[in-house]
Amino acid sequence: MSLEKLFEMQLALDRYIEENHQLQNENLFDRKVLALLVEIGELANETRSFKFWSVKPSSEKKVILEEFVDGVHFILSLGLECGFQIQGLKMEREPSTQDVNELFLKIYHAVSIFQMTKSLSDYQRVFEGYLQLGTLLGIEFEEMEQAYIEKNEVNYKRQNQNY
Repeated sequence: MSLEKLFEMQLALDRYIEENHQLQNENLFDRKVLALLVEIGELANETRSFKFWSVKPSSEKKVILEEFVDGVHFILSLGLECGFQIQGLKMEREPSTQDVNELFLKIYHAVSIFQMTKSLSDYQRVFEGYLQLGTLLGIEFEEMEQAYIEKNEVNYKRQNQNY
């Protein structure tokens, strides 16, 4: 997965949205954090991993992948908001020893810490945890990248249709 390519695409989309909505002078950090938390919740809802009271299976992989990349959009956008350069990122790609529910909670916690510190190391923890979650959900890095590219196109179309 080419993080550099995804960061470049996200930067262009962020600028496009900010210009279309006259948000160039707005501090959008906290709204992006909240958006990320919502997207993580939507992903958890589609996996149904926490719904111990239900026998209904998780959504199909395509739906989970779409929800997953919504989170990737906001993680990338938050990194750009903080001025992090792709060259400074050292993403560890180790498999998680945690189960899906533990990883969801870990990511929520990491996002909360990052919101307070805005540090590169805490940002990396968020991103790494989220990539680990994707892997645990059976999503390959190539699938993540392709789904991100497709959703990025959808996001531009939505902006052009006054979404």
